[in-house]
Amino acid sequence: MPLIEVRGLKTYFYTEDGIVRAVDGVDYVIEQEKTLGVVGESGCGKSVTALSIMGLVQIPPGKIEDGEILFHRDGQVMDLTKLNPKGREMRAIRGNEIAMIFQEPMTSLNPVYTIGNQIMEAIILHQKLNKKDSKNKAIEMLRAVGIPLPEQRVDEYPHQLSGGMRQRAMIAMAMSCNPSLLIADEPTTALDVTIQAQVLELMNALRAEFQASIQFITHDLGVIAGMADDVVVMYLGRIVEASNVREVFHNGKHPYTQGLMNSIPSLAAEKERLEPIKGVVPDPFDVPAGCGFEPRCPHAMEICKTKMPDLKEVAPGHTTACWLYE
Repeated sequence: MPLIEVRGLKTYFYTEDGIVRAVDGVDYVIEQEKTLGVVGESGCGKSVTALSIMGLVQIPPGKIEDGEILFHRDGQVMDLTKLNPKGREMRAIRGNEIAMIFQEPMTSLNPVYTIGNQIMEAIILHQKLNKKDSKNKAIEMLRAVGIPLPEQRVDEYPHQLSGGMRQRAMIAMAMSCNPSLLIADEPTTALDVTIQAQVLELMNALRAEFQASIQFITHDLGVIAGMADDVVVMYLGRIVEASNVREVFHNGKHPYTQGLMNSIPSLAAEKERLEPIKGVVPDPFDVPAGCGFEPRCPHAMEICKTKMPDLKEVAPGHTTACWLYE
């Protein structure tokens, strides 16, 4: 059963230099109690898609130009794009039913408030608990995410915690209201590999415990392999491939997906050198008329320069946008 359906989403930014089509016609589904991995290079629209779901796109310069974000809850369907981002209805959903973990906790946590106060704020607002009960809930959540001495840590400030502990505190804050969807925007980028593994294991455990869905945004394919059930690959504001995680990793069709796979170091493969994707991502103010990947694609054809391919099903449940499969 779907929890979130994104249909034809277009989020543009209007600047003095021109229009940036950060998200340009994106479609995907997040199933209940499943993890969707969103993969792509920096600037491909991963985070803007998440911010669009949360109603956090800054207006101006940003604007959701078109599309639907359908949120399924209690047998009803609500289009989040129709809600006022600052209105009561959206505020009741944001942080309560849909929560987000941001990439760098030190820039997301307020340095002048204790960890406990910042977790309690969401609990008091959405769960309607008094201050004593909300503090007990905050301590309980800190314990649930594996922070030692939670009764002490709840009264400490962000600068008193390590990077791994701050990220755990962010997860505790996001999960404190038992959301249906947790959006994790590269939550392990700034962490070393040992702490990264602990945080990923924790998120998988919390997903099972709270029966939540996760949208996991990252450029790290190794993380996706261990976290996701389904994967969408984004490039220049569009989805170029989508399927389950095993199909994408073992039978990736789009040249961009294949390029990402070839650039991963492997102990099994006998390679002297990694194979990087040639070229750079096009200027967002000067996007190619046809396929956005055409200037970097080793299989580019004449039609790729003038016409954008649509997503087509190349196998059951496996879609890709490439003229090679037309």
